[in-house]
Amino acid sequence: MNKLVFASAMALAGMCLVSTPAIQAHGQTIQIQDPAEFNSYQNATTQNDPAQKCAALESFLKTYPQSTAKLAALAQMMDCYGQTNQMDNLLSAATRLLQVDPNNPQAITASVYVKKLQCSKSADPSGSSTDPQTCDDAAALAQKGLTVSKPASMSDADWKTFVGNYYPIFHSAVALDDMLSKKDYAGAIKEYSAELMLYPESQTTSGPGLIDTVQLAESYAKPGPARDEVKAVWFYARAWNFVPSAPHDYKADIEVKLDYWYKRYHGTLDGDAAIKQQINAIKAQAQATLFPPATFTIAPAPTPQELAHHAYTSSDPKTLGLEDKEYILANGSPQDASGLWALLKGQATPVPGNVISDPATVLKITAITAASPKPKEFVVKLTNSVACSAVPVAPGELKIKEAQDYILANGVKADTDAMGDVLTATPAHLRKLAVEPSVTTINVAVTQDAKDNHVADFIVNLKEPLACKDTPPAGSMLGFQPATELDATYDTYTSTAAAGTTAASAQIVLRDGFVQQEKKAGPVHHTPTKPAAGHHAGM
Repeated sequence: MNKLVFASAMALAGMCLVSTPAIQAHGQTIQIQDPAEFNSYQNATTQNDPAQKCAALESFLKTYPQSTAKLAALAQMMDCYGQTNQMDNLLSAATRLLQVDPNNPQAITASVYVKKLQCSKSADPSGSSTDPQTCDDAAALAQKGLTVSKPASMSDADWKTFVGNYYPIFHSAVALDDMLSKKDYAGAIKEYSAELMLYPESQTTSGPGLIDTVQLAESYAKPGPARDEVKAVWFYARAWNFVPSAPHDYKADIEVKLDYWYKRYHGTLDGDAAIKQQINAIKAQAQATLFPPATFTIAPAPTPQELAHHAYTSSDPKTLGLEDKEYILANGSPQDASGLWALLKGQATPVPGNVISDPATVLKITAITAASPKPKEFVVKLTNSVACSAVPVAPGELKIKEAQDYILANGVKADTDAMGDVLTATPAHLRKLAVEPSVTTINVAVTQDAKDNHVADFIVNLKEPLACKDTPPAGSMLGFQPATELDATYDTYTSTAAAGTTAASAQIVLRDGFVQQEKKAGPVHHTPTKPAAGHHAGM
């Protein structure tokens, strides 16, 4: 939706020129005593260009801040700001209108719409909001919108239209806040379901109804007691039927999730061909109706140990993806887990996933003395491991005394003592003292469960400390070259048995890690076209 046009409840319906100028606005008469004020208002409201109309109304309210037409002016400003897609100004007008009329339905709706849009833009790769207050504000206003009474000046027909058009937005805003800010996935499921039930089914095949069908699937797939893989599969299948495949291929994105959650619940023992047929049958069934019938079921998977055994024995274990390898280590029988680990230990592997944390733990120090041009290299542990962004900025390499003080203030004493006269010599005896806060471990979430729970299941100890400036930051994604790639060698692992609703898991530790930076595409060079044989320049 590129524009939001709100129908004002105070739209100008007519005017009459009498001894006291008066305006008829949505069935209510507004008296303006001052002719100059009346003319200013009339001039603003009769502008045909929406941008000019909003500017004129702003000027009117600046000149007459206590005008009896203030409510009508603000309502019309919401219209023209909506028409010109000025979201910040739309929110400003709605906020000012709510200060005058706290229960104004249109102002509540405009505020919810803009704040929900801001909330959705605040989602980070882990599915959390970087601006939870805005999400909470949108939800609070939406809850108010769901309880506000019909204004006396609004007809029953207009109120029915308002409820049908905007109650879905309110439920959607509450649901988004539950997902991104509160992590209340049961609440999100309730609100998205309530929203989608308000739409005619034809309106769930595109626009907000389709978007929130995907969101409902995502809510059912989130970890916790509200997770329902069968319903997640259904709503992913429903959405797959209607999402576009161009310019971005959303069908392919959803296909990956649909395949993952179906196999996670049903298992993979049937083989890829049979599973593809089963998923296609669900797609066809979900295309016909938004909500699954009461009879809809998916046959559950074998036990985790049976699945792990099948994955381990049905093909070459070395060719399995990292998620499958971790699954076997976490759920397999002792024989299967130990057999797989015997194949993995000491082998190198890329580690694609989300960076959970990579705190600065050491200082890489290079010193060049006046007596020798050969650099001396030191690694000093930091007294406190903190995120790279929280490490105090190191002095420049030529600020010798400041660098010495910095190392002594932040380094572990045993390591700084080992540096000897590098930290005690006068600055004149040193030509350069470079200090780089650096990372020695990168913690990565590889499996979908680890990503959803924002925990690291792969711990990569680097072969050499990596400067913070060269380290992929927390929240970034690692992949395969030419994207940023993290490589390391399997070292140890620990498994944790299932307990209650918590699935079994494994944490894998790797050594000798190193980062291959993203390879940027170079300029395209075009080879000049050679003249054809027999063709001579100048002819």
